[in-house]
Amino acid sequence: MTSGTKTHPHPGIYAAYLRRLGIEEPGAPSVEGLFALQRAHLERVPYENVDIQLGRAPGIDPELTARRFAAGRGGYCFHLNGAFAALLDHLGYEVTRHVGGVYMESQAEDAVRGVSGDHLALTVRVPGAAADGTRVYYVDAGLGDGPYEPLPLREGSHRQGAFAYSLERLPGTGWLYRNPGSSAPLANFRAEPAGPAAAAAFEAEHVRLSTSEDSGFVRTFAALRRDADGIDTLRGRVLSRIDPVHGNTERVLDGPEEFYTVLEGVFGRALDDLTPTDRAALWTRVARAHDSWAAARGR
Repeated sequence: MTSGTKTHPHPGIYAAYLRRLGIEEPGAPSVEGLFALQRAHLERVPYENVDIQLGRAPGIDPELTARRFAAGRGGYCFHLNGAFAALLDHLGYEVTRHVGGVYMESQAEDAVRGVSGDHLALTVRVPGAAADGTRVYYVDAGLGDGPYEPLPLREGSHRQGAFAYSLERLPGTGWLYRNPGSSAPLANFRAEPAGPAAAAAFEAEHVRLSTSEDSGFVRTFAALRRDADGIDTLRGRVLSRIDPVHGNTERVLDGPEEFYTVLEGVFGRALDDLTPTDRAALWTRVARAHDSWAAARGR
């Protein structure tokens, strides 16, 4: 059962999608099943903008995206949450799609006042209830460095290992998520389901985010991957690891060979769709942006 904007990718794609996640038998909808699916998605399907950087941004149709994921690609929020919602629909989960927004700390007042529409958020109702009584969860595979597991949709702090998050109600608008120190420290979403008109709005916002020179997705290469212990991030040539237990690390990748080895090995982004020309063009773009960034900071 679904709420909001519904999509129905061809059933044959789901088996391949689940294989990408390393899950052969997802079972009936349950709290445990939902948690396992989100963990696997964050570990195996990276948040990345390779194709946007190459000027050929893929569409956000869930069937197209599910096929890309099955083939080893990643994406950003409209791709990641869009296809994940379709997969959860297929598996029998009660998924609701919401119009959301992502903000920096300096935009906190904006995040409280309204929803920008540059994010697709999900909530999922599971059968029965968890041990703590929770039936509805905030599910987000599209933030890159967000929660490793779904968050109970209730106000307050939520801890996952060494990471802490919070949710609070926004009068008249919905919910506000906080993740201090993240690249996406604030996100919000409207309480009501995204209606049919939301699909067109998401498409228009996707075009802006993937083509406008003002968009961070166009300006900067990024890949992120989340696991139980921490977060791997590649921004430009800077590879970093956030690990509160074992310590954070950061280094600059030396050249294209190391860049592509890391992109495939650390982030799980298959590279068989990139021609030698693509690789050269992407590395040139990444290196130039990194040099400009480093010069501006006196590095």
